[in-house]
Amino acid sequence: LTAAYVAVVVSGSTGSPWMGLLAGSLAALILGMIQALFTVVFSADQVVAGTAVNLIGLGLTGTLFDFGMAAGIQYSGVPGIPRLGENLDVVVLSIPLLFVLGSVALYRTQWGLAVRACGEHPPTVESVGFSVIRLRLQAQAVTCLLAGLGGAYLSLGIAPAFAENMTVGRGFIALALVTFGRWKPIWVMLAPLLIGFLDWSQLVMQGRSDLPIQFFSALPYVAALLVLVLVGRGTEAPESLGVPLRKKS
Repeated sequence: LTAAYVAVVVSGSTGSPWMGLLAGSLAALILGMIQALFTVVFSADQVVAGTAVNLIGLGLTGTLFDFGMAAGIQYSGVPGIPRLGENLDVVVLSIPLLFVLGSVALYRTQWGLAVRACGEHPPTVESVGFSVIRLRLQAQAVTCLLAGLGGAYLSLGIAPAFAENMTVGRGFIALALVTFGRWKPIWVMLAPLLIGFLDWSQLVMQGRSDLPIQFFSALPYVAALLVLVLVGRGTEAPESLGVPLRKKS
């Protein structure tokens, strides 16, 4: 959400959607690393820290949006990401490349092995000379940049505009899709196709069905809930997921 706001403001002020994408990703990086400071470095509870950061993002963008409207800042009609054909652009086409790079990094490099071990048994990682805290910070930085790219794309690629709380819980759907994908890159990449199809259906069915449009708008969230209930039960998450590293003195 923060990335979506910053991307629109920067794109509108510079006339460059690429600068907007970059600024949005960096904004998400800053906010995400604040959360990492508390959870990874200070061993705070991830749910509490994550909720606080989410509320900061929601409140901050809402407040800045109101001030910006009063100051005459343009939040719609800003330069959006150029299209390649009717529905494709560079960001969409980069998704398979990001999948390949992420898979190679996680499963074909020493760094990836160490990162995965940080989620399973951190003491083992420390015993072979790696820093669990440093690796977790690096991994969080990567995911913050990608989350920022997603938020910036929402406001520059889908509709070149910003509205309050325009993400409407998409980040929580992403968590459900990781569970749906059973923590495997290939399935995590394919799982969003289901949510994307349901999200697309609400646009297609407008004016073509007797059902209220709210029914179709709710489908992605209902699907995410069903994924957590039905699929998540048999999914084995990393053993140390969400467990802070507390070194023995």
